[in-house]
Parts: sequence; C-alpha cells; structure tokens
Amino acid sequence: MDDPESPVEPWALLSCGLMSSSPSRRHFLRSAIGAAAAASAAAVTEGGAAAGKREAMLALLEKGGRQPYIPAAFFIHFDTAFHFGAAAVQKHLEYFRYTGMDFVKIQYERTFPPIPAIKRPADWATMPSYPLDFYEPVLSAVRGLVKEAKHEALVLMTLYSPFMCAGHTTSLPLLTSHLQENPDAVRKGLEAITGSLMRFVTACIRLGVDGFYASTQGGEAGRFADPGVFARHVKPFDLVLMNEMKRSCPFNILHVCDYNAPYADLSPFTDYPGHVVNCNPQLTERKLSWTEIARLFGRPCMGGMDRHGLMTSAGPAEIAREVTRVLNEASRPFILGADCTLPADIKWDSIRAAVDAAHARKG
Repeated sequence: MDDPESPVEPWALLSCGLMSSSPSRRHFLRSAIGAAAAASAAAVTEGGAAAGKREAMLALLEKGGRQPYIPAAFFIHFDTAFHFGAAAVQKHLEYFRYTGMDFVKIQYERTFPPIPAIKRPADWATMPSYPLDFYEPVLSAVRGLVKEAKHEALVLMTLYSPFMCAGHTTSLPLLTSHLQENPDAVRKGLEAITGSLMRFVTACIRLGVDGFYASTQGGEAGRFADPGVFARHVKPFDLVLMNEMKRSCPFNILHVCDYNAPYADLSPFTDYPGHVVNCNPQLTERKLSWTEIARLFGRPCMGGMDRHGLMTSAGPAEIAREVTRVLNEASRPFILGADCTLPADIKWDSIRAAVDAAHARKG
C-alpha cells in the first residue's frame, strides 16, 4: 500500500535525526518567513485591506514587529454535507468571510475507520498505512481553498496526531491500556499511522498550504500511570510530522488539545515546533497567565475565549466586553481564539462579534 512518492519512513527519520534543528533548516525557515512577509506586504499595497490578513498574521513572527491589530480565529465543524470537495471549499469560504477571521483553517474530517480486530497490543502490527488516495476527499478541499483564499489569508490544514488517529481506530481507553501494557507492540501501529500521515502532510505542502494547525493529545493529566509512556512512545511520532511542517512551512500552530481531559503541566510540549501555541491556560491545579505561557514556550500565543463560556450564550455586547478583558490580560503578540473547537451550533454572529472586538484593538 506504499505510495510511490512517499517520503522516507518516519521511524527511520527518528533514528537519523530529523528531529534535530540544523543551521540549514533554520536558515530555510527564516528565508521562507521573510519571503512570505515580503509577498504579503506587496499584496497589501496592491490589494487593500483584505490582503492585510496575511500581513497581520505574519507580523507575529517578526522579532520586534508590531501587529497592526489583534488577529482572531475560531473554528467549528460543519455538517457532513460540507466535509469534502467543492462543498467544503464553499462552506469554509462562507464561514471565513462571514466571521471576518484572519486565516483559513481547513477542518480535517477524514477520520481513520474503526478496526474492531485490534483487541490486543500485538494486533497493532496489522494496522494499515493508508495510501495517499485515502486522503483525496480532503485534498480536493485543500486544492480549492488554496486557489480561492491564499491570496487574501494564510491557509492552514488541521492535522490530528498519530496518537489521536490510533484512538479513532480503536478507542482512547483501549489505546491507553495497550500502550501501558506493551508499548513496543503498539509502536508498530503508530509507525504505520505516522507513515500514512506523512504522505498527507507532504501532499498538502505540495498543494501550497501555508502551514498546519497541528493537534497533540496523550499527555493529559492521568492519561498514563507512568508519564514516561507519553515521552517515549507518543511524543516521538508527533515530532516526526511536526518537524516536517517546521522545515517546509512558514506558519504553523501547535494545539495542545484538552478536548478529552485537562493537563497538569504543559512543559512536555515546550520543545514541540510551531510558530504559535494554542492551549487552555486552565490546568488541573491552577490557571496560567498568558505571559507565563508565552515565556514557557518562547513564542506568541493564541486563545483566551472559553469554548464553553460566553461565546455560546451571550449577546454581541457582552462578548465584546469579554474580549476586552481577555486582551487586557493577554501577552503580545497574540491571536484571539478559543481553547478548542466551538460547538457546531454556535451563532456565527457571536463569532463575528468576538473577531470584530479583537480587530478594534491595536497590537
């Protein structure tokens, strides 16, 4: 099932040092950011305010640069009728333009199918490494959105981690149990998943995405009795993919996802790539300030709005007041957003109210 254009298998990359940060790669990244910023500035001159969304986002990466305003972005899952192809392109564009958010985030909806036959750790050896055509429904949306939106905003692709995709294949409780019982056996499945996801990542890069919104799970409080299981058997596969994104893309967002459970500590993620970090500041024992998070990760932050809070119930004026409060306490530079995906039935006007309130603030 190997794709003829697939890259070096990720478990080989683990041993040959892909996760290192060489001077040549750092030079490549600086050059890519500089070129993207220059292109964006030219587009602003020629195209007006709409093209300024790219400039506002790329300004976050310029040392000493000043944001023209506070960018904002919020995400929802669309109805299944709008998951793939032309329908997905049109719905993403409709949402992007209605809310006024500052970049296009393509939702990943090609969930790995369940494999009931995986019942024991040894069964992970049968995990298929899906070929590139498995992702074609998503890639068709990527092609369309890069074509339609890249001239006015960054286009980022959502990516779920190998651990998350393994959880879709079985269940998170079963995956967790297997990793605690026999992690070396489970690694065979994670290797197959990572190889498959690498095909998808490189295809998105070839199609022209500006970067990825890369989610990680597995390090939540209480997930493993031995936290070393995450460090030894989950994190390395995350880093194989994220380092490829870092090498190839000018703008990536690291999302430390607390959808299933909160975190006791964010320090296991501080060496993850990503130009911006998006996380929930509320830990199990205390709430971090955005200044603490920015200092911990050494990069700009995104977030501030509780996905279960005022965004889902309040009117525009109350949402705007909450945005003001959040931004008064936020680090700089900053992107206003939520700690994870908002409920699908949220009013788009509520999202627009939050975006407008952020745009009214100077960076």
